[in-house]
Amino acid sequence: MKKNIVLFVLFILPIVAYLFFASGVNGFTKLPVITPKIADFGEWKSLNGEKVSLNEKITILGFSGTEVLKNRGNLFNLNEKIYQQYHTFKDLQFVMICPLGTEADMKSVVDALGEFTDVSQWHFLFASPSDIESYYSQLNLVGKLDAKHGTPNVFIVDKVRDLRGRKDVKTYKEGYNTFHPSELSNEMKDDFKVILYEYRAALKKNKNASRRL
Repeated sequence: MKKNIVLFVLFILPIVAYLFFASGVNGFTKLPVITPKIADFGEWKSLNGEKVSLNEKITILGFSGTEVLKNRGNLFNLNEKIYQQYHTFKDLQFVMICPLGTEADMKSVVDALGEFTDVSQWHFLFASPSDIESYYSQLNLVGKLDAKHGTPNVFIVDKVRDLRGRKDVKTYKEGYNTFHPSELSNEMKDDFKVILYEYRAALKKNKNASRRL
């Protein structure tokens, strides 16, 4: 009897543990699609005059609203908790959609960020409030923009313009509140890691497939 217990602990238990954790990993290798194929930005004016597109980029998408300076702490939270750690990933960009007329305020915020951060992966687009409201509505989200045409939430959009998040009823999450650093450090970072894992796994698979050709 004792011998059987020892054999179980040494051989069977590790196999059971492996299968359990392997199934867990597989369950988190895909972050669900909340809204498929959202619209691209078109020809909206950017702060630096560059062309900005969702295509072929993992995008952290936000809506600043008109109270840019009042809510600048939200951008600083996102910059500290997510951007600074991951901005060197070449296929990643952070895009804020801002109302026309807030260019000077946003420039001052970017300049402040630039004192301690490489802001090259930050992009700021400007559109009329009506265009912003129209664009946001096609995201088909539960949360709405406030009266200032903004939201503290940011959203994860993948390379094929699918907006990603958590669809489970108990943990449903379509965006991540930049007002709360703990939410960025926990839920958002966890979900963002899943997205990176997806693309790294796909890249590895494609490389292996190429070697076999």
